[in-house]
Amino acid sequence: MPPEAWDHPAFEPDGPYALSPNVALRPEPFGALAYHFGNRRLSFLKTPLLVTVVQGLHKHRSARAALSAHGVARHEERGYLSALASLARADMIVRA
Repeated sequence: MPPEAWDHPAFEPDGPYALSPNVALRPEPFGALAYHFGNRRLSFLKTPLLVTVVQGLHKHRSARAALSAHGVARHEERGYLSALASLARADMIVRA
């Protein structure tokens, strides 16, 4: 396991998440830019629907429930969960 993985618990789609309070989102035509003021990382949220999901994560019992509530189709769920896992590894979203 690489050292950077030791600092981040595994992403759990059935767990609760929220946008980190250290992150600002800047809307863009493609979705949004996410900037973390603590670790100075920049991430791209590549679809407007992903932005909506990330902004609403805190309202749902799990990341998977947030996807469902925001209308992510079952055949697209894997891609969205992968994007959320990447955001969790970058500390853009955190366990709630």
